[in-house]
Amino acid sequence: MSKITFLGAGSTIFAKNLLGDCMQVEALQGFEFALFDIDLERLNDSFMMLHQLKENLDANIAIHLYTDRKEALRGAKYVINAIQVGGYRPSTVIDFDIPKKYGLRQTIGDTVGIGGIFRSLRTVPVMFDFANDMEEVCPDAWLLNYTNPMAVLTGAMLRNTAIKTVGLCHSVQVCADRLLDALGMAKENVQWKIAGINHMAWLLEITQHGKDLYPEIKERAREKQKVLHSDKVRFELMERFGYYVTESSEHNAEYHPYFIKKNYPELIDYYHIPLDEYLRRCEKQIEGWEKRKAELVGNKHVTHKRTHEYGSYIIEAMETDNSIKIGGNVLNTGRLISNLPEKACVEVPCLVDASGILPTYVGDLPEQLAALNRTNINTQLLTIEAAITKKKEYIYQAALLDPHTASELSIDEIVQLCDELIEAHGDWLPAYS
Repeated sequence: MSKITFLGAGSTIFAKNLLGDCMQVEALQGFEFALFDIDLERLNDSFMMLHQLKENLDANIAIHLYTDRKEALRGAKYVINAIQVGGYRPSTVIDFDIPKKYGLRQTIGDTVGIGGIFRSLRTVPVMFDFANDMEEVCPDAWLLNYTNPMAVLTGAMLRNTAIKTVGLCHSVQVCADRLLDALGMAKENVQWKIAGINHMAWLLEITQHGKDLYPEIKERAREKQKVLHSDKVRFELMERFGYYVTESSEHNAEYHPYFIKKNYPELIDYYHIPLDEYLRRCEKQIEGWEKRKAELVGNKHVTHKRTHEYGSYIIEAMETDNSIKIGGNVLNTGRLISNLPEKACVEVPCLVDASGILPTYVGDLPEQLAALNRTNINTQLLTIEAAITKKKEYIYQAALLDPHTASELSIDEIVQLCDELIEAHGDWLPAYS
């Protein structure tokens, strides 16, 4: 029996999306779904929900719950990673609250910036533990990584382990449709090309029946900027740099030095920037979990429609040899994007079939886009260096080179902030010298 292992299966809603998708793939009938999480209560919730979903979808799969990670991985053909090390409390709250003391504000804090750096440092050691287990009990498995910070974690795995890994995010496949929806433009027969880095990939081309849609997109976006809306940061970036970026305005507000500035508080209102947004989302999810749990766990009528998440489509393509195209996060080996560093983890079009995942060559990005990407890549590469060497100097350097952090704080403040975060996170981090 072939096996899909889900690490972080206590994320019940995401487990439903990914494994509910897989249940509806003909080629995956007869598979085992192995569930593992360190939160046994949430793990059991997911097991009960997925078992009921299996019955309702009449899926020919086996679902097993594991409390031993290595046994959950043993013999797996595919591994899905969706963990969050340190959770909302204490770790995410620390990532937001301590920087606030220095006047450094964030929206999501899961990619770069001071929050992204420390989320990476908590997570890389756990990912390496996964890799050690996989190299022993399922060395040929594909790891589908959904955990952020995507570029750091995927890059660290690809550069420092033998595990076949691809990073997956849904911002690529929804980018063009949501942009056109927001501007009231038709989506039929639209073709697009996206490349860059995760959460800062660029809509390089968008056409309809061979016609370039960018002139009309930009004209409509300029009109929309005259009123308050939720995508003002991305429209501003498109106006100034020429291209639309994949990830949301709330994310991109903290990837650049232009938008969240304590000396210009009026920018927060003008660009409609939701400071502390991730904290609010977490609180809302916690408060609403009992209601959602009732809708999912123990609901004999629970059902599922296949989503746009890449996971099930990748596994199906590998099992059937029917090729698909995805946006995947892979190493920039051979300079897939020729004006970005080779050590960088880039998000590029990839072909998937029974032979695996084949990234495609993109060539040069427009120079201004590559320049913006490099500002974030600098922090990503130094964060990986910190995680590998366990040296504080690389943590400091990662933070000093982060565009938002460096635009708000002095060198001494940044070093002091990092030291305070290291102390506050305690045993959630390894020892640094």
